[in-house]
Amino acid sequence: VQLVESGGGLVQPGNSLRLSCAASGFTFSSYYMSWYRQAPGKERELVAGFISGGSSTYYADSVKGRFTIFRDNAKNTVYLQMNSLKPEDTAVYYCRANRDVNNDYWGKGTQVTVSS
Repeated sequence: VQLVESGGGLVQPGNSLRLSCAASGFTFSSYYMSWYRQAPGKERELVAGFISGGSSTYYADSVKGRFTIFRDNAKNTVYLQMNSLKPEDTAVYYCRANRDVNNDYWGKGTQVTVSS
């Protein structure tokens, strides 16, 4: 099983980034996919994810209206479109694939730095 995040980098406030998470080694369409982030000195937090069988999405209040999660099951990839980035969005972003307690996988993360 592999989850490989990409698309992070250094960006100025107000700009956009799109993160990608390429999955392999499991039945992608059967898993809930989500994005988490962890800033220095803080706990890892859920940013966005699919819920309710994948028909609905969840967003943390801090990113609502700015971030969008979407997936392409044909490409086994989940994305996080991040617009209007703020310095407080600076963190390592992680992709998670979860089906149940025995099938729960994480990527290694990609760094996003928002700074002028």
